[in-house]
Amino acid sequence: MADFGMDDEELEQMYQEVILDAARYPHGRVGDQADGGEDPDGDGVTIRVEHEACLAAESHQFNPTCGDQATIHVEVAPGEQGGPDLIQRIVWQGSGCSISQASLSIMVDLVQGQTVDHAMDLAADFRQLMESRGAGIEDERKQDALGDAMVFQGVSKYPMRIKCALLGWEGMKASVAQALSAGREGDKGEKEEQA
Repeated sequence: MADFGMDDEELEQMYQEVILDAARYPHGRVGDQADGGEDPDGDGVTIRVEHEACLAAESHQFNPTCGDQATIHVEVAPGEQGGPDLIQRIVWQGSGCSISQASLSIMVDLVQGQTVDHAMDLAADFRQLMESRGAGIEDERKQDALGDAMVFQGVSKYPMRIKCALLGWEGMKASVAQALSAGREGDKGEKEEQA
């Protein structure tokens, strides 16, 4: 990742600012008008399905180490004519530290509208970054694909914070797996009815 001629301290400070900004203005959080949140009773937020033709699922993730929690809701559009499945919509609700909230926000930006395969590749690359213990990823293609998520390289130096950064990514993977599994079960049921 380009460092724009900055020393390590300046680069670390820039990364911290990106994380704090993403946490302050999170993308994909339910309740933000653009993300379709509803709160009719004022006592919580309801995630609603926007694309009825999609396979929808959600996963609740909890980090007992620091109390971060998030429910990640995905809607997967089945690939047309054998094409790849797409993440049509991904939103979340939850609470936690700046790292978990920023990671969720940046993840939404990276996987919304992408193929499921690409999203899973990004999740694997992000996990590799988190396991680097601050060394980062040498593969420039992976760095480019992760984009803003590369700011979490510094977080990977702190084992207790890695779970915070991975929380949303694990929820996305679990939600997508549930949606695809439900879709396969539905297809199986339809075929049995036709037989």
